Amino acid sequence: MTRDVSRQYGSDQQAKYQIKVLGTLNESWSDWFNGMTITHEDGVTVLVGTVVDQSALHGILARIRDLNLILISVIQVEMNSNTDYL
Repeated sequence: MTRDVSRQYGSDQQAKYQIKVLGTLNESWSDWFNGMTITHEDGVTVLVGTVVDQSALHGILARIRDLNLILISVIQVEMNSNTDYL
């Protein structure tokens, strides 16, 4: 029996992410990054917020790419409790 991969790993579920990029982005960029909270740690910008699905996450990562920012990390810090894992 096969299962849909997106359902196996919850890629269609919202989750909270922490994304770090090199450099300092002003808090005014929050709206452009889907309302993510922007903080700073020693020359690194930290974006934290809920992302509705993998497509939205890829959109945020594309914006980081379009701004020519250096991506340091992407960490899923919390997932919707309704997600069904393997």
